[in-house]
Amino acid sequence: MSDHLFSKVIELADASVKRYPPEKLKWQWGEALYTYALLRLDKAMGTSKYLDYCKAYLDAHIEKGYRVDQSDTSAPALTAYAVYQLTGDEKYKSIVDRVINYMKTTKRVLEYMPNHLGNSPEGWLYPSSVWVDSVMMYGVFTSWYGTSAKDEEMYDFARRQPELFAQYLQDPDDKLFYHSYWTKFGCTYPRQKLFWGRGNGWVIAGFPLVLENLAKDSEERKQAINIFQETSAALLPYQREDGFYETVFNKVGKTYKESSATALIASGWLQGVNEGYLDEKFKEPGLKAFEAVINCLEYKDGLLSMPLISAPTIPTPLMPYLAYKYTPKHSDWQYGLASLIFAGINYQALMSKD
Repeated sequence: MSDHLFSKVIELADASVKRYPPEKLKWQWGEALYTYALLRLDKAMGTSKYLDYCKAYLDAHIEKGYRVDQSDTSAPALTAYAVYQLTGDEKYKSIVDRVINYMKTTKRVLEYMPNHLGNSPEGWLYPSSVWVDSVMMYGVFTSWYGTSAKDEEMYDFARRQPELFAQYLQDPDDKLFYHSYWTKFGCTYPRQKLFWGRGNGWVIAGFPLVLENLAKDSEERKQAINIFQETSAALLPYQREDGFYETVFNKVGKTYKESSATALIASGWLQGVNEGYLDEKFKEPGLKAFEAVINCLEYKDGLLSMPLISAPTIPTPLMPYLAYKYTPKHSDWQYGLASLIFAGINYQALMSKD
């Protein structure tokens, strides 16, 4: 645990806990991934230092109410299920049960795939669609729950998702993923060959987390590994000399370097090499990406901070390249913190194994 790179991840996690009171965190995907990442970091270190923080986050929303009406508001089930397994407290299981009920009953818009925005108010304003984000927002949780709880219906749903994401969102030639697929129009958005950085990061970091829960000899697991491998291979040429990836992968030098996408790729590649899904050739680029993000960390108000995180964005049909290019950057968005914590966990696991 003395490795200075991993120590930086722990310092960043500790700084973020001081910076953001748990009761102020929103019931949304970024905060969900952040708290879930903290619990995975606890597990990696053999501690429980972040458990009370995550409980306080859930407790605040249990008290004031929360919604489960889309993929993004289902993501907190990751934290709730982890806390429930650690504590056995039924109030956290009630969150899990509510999300599972939503995932089982919400309308499918493409075979087994739900509308990303579900029946939320946002969903009334945006076309029916599936988003690459959902690899992480519901794909990881449903595969974990389906396996752990022996819920055959949920596992059957989850095992099909990797291939469906690839079928509808992966470019058949470039092997990279588009941001979304609009079901009414039967096409990807953006229509142009524009590959959003963090979206592909969700694939690279999310697929190994899903693979943790798929039956070892299943055809779906083999397919997911193949998709993960071919997307990883397609990403290699777009890594910058400084280790970063840009917010639009295939426009190197024309957009800007982005830390959350870079950290997500580092996370997936380091886990993929460690668990045998990827060839050793991905180790050096994965380490390079991880170190690039670690080296860009800075101090703000005496606390370690993560810059260069692009703001949340939606797949817009109006000038999508410019929309991606000019999406502003901020520091310490929770999903960015989560991405680097995931990467740190997988870095430490790989280094410990070596």
